[in-house]
Amino acid sequence: MGAARAWTYADEVAHSVASRPVPEGETWARSALAQLAHVPGVHRAGLALLEGGGRRLLFAASDRDNEGSVEWCEVDAYEDVPLNHTVRTGEPVVGSVAELARSYRAFADRQAAQTHALASLPVLAAGHVQGGFVLFFDTPQGFDRPQLAELEALGAQLGDDLRRVQRATTRSTRSLEAEPVPHGAQAATYLVTADPRAVAPARHFLTDTLTNWGVDDDAIDNAVLCLSELITNAVIHTGDGCELRVVLDDGVLTTTVRDSGSRVVVDPRNVTVDPLAVHGRGLQIVDACSTRWGSELDAAGMTVWFVLEPA
Repeated sequence: MGAARAWTYADEVAHSVASRPVPEGETWARSALAQLAHVPGVHRAGLALLEGGGRRLLFAASDRDNEGSVEWCEVDAYEDVPLNHTVRTGEPVVGSVAELARSYRAFADRQAAQTHALASLPVLAAGHVQGGFVLFFDTPQGFDRPQLAELEALGAQLGDDLRRVQRATTRSTRSLEAEPVPHGAQAATYLVTADPRAVAPARHFLTDTLTNWGVDDDAIDNAVLCLSELITNAVIHTGDGCELRVVLDDGVLTTTVRDSGSRVVVDPRNVTVDPLAVHGRGLQIVDACSTRWGSELDAAGMTVWFVLEPA
């Protein structure tokens, strides 16, 4: 597996899209940006949602031309900036620009002189990190417990509103086959039947696919192990089949399992530590063997994904 190229700030600008609406969520996004921009002391607000199996974020900002439709761009979810850390971990990142420079020097250096402080918090829905928001303050902030509680409540409110939008969709399914594939990437999709014995054919499919793509044996072993756990969970929790998709993009392998009926909340920050809990142990295996993983819940079902990257 080759080395993955880091996403830069210049790429963010170059890949800006005039209109990249969130499915069924354009009105929600416009309202969210307006609420964020009206937080006292804020001169700019940003909003990000998970996309592409957690490897990318859709990002929009209040200072863009969002009059006709919200102006989105794609950014790498692992660029070293506060908002990305929040989306990956669910942890708030707050502080003055000087304080943030200790951990995010490049990010702090490119902030406008008008920005004195910054707050990055998750957007939570049904226990899941769906994305995050970032606020740029033009005055110093104390970020005491009451202020942080208000910002956390705002993230929860935005997540609840997003969940209502997702539940209002009229689509009964959302096939992984229809998900966009990055230019030049390799992708393969496989349907898993509603039978615990279907795990073995799915493992064979993944092994054969990755072997044909030239993925190294260690990565294949880890991918197959993680896949077994996710498919087993999907079949048990739903009593139905699921869909598997694997994408190899610039050396980064993303494997996604989607079911249509599970409502079990999977939170990467709250994996059980009970060694006798079968499903918790399975998620611990995924956490240990993958570079990162996560889940997304929408009106059509549950999507759980994991990523393997070269060391």
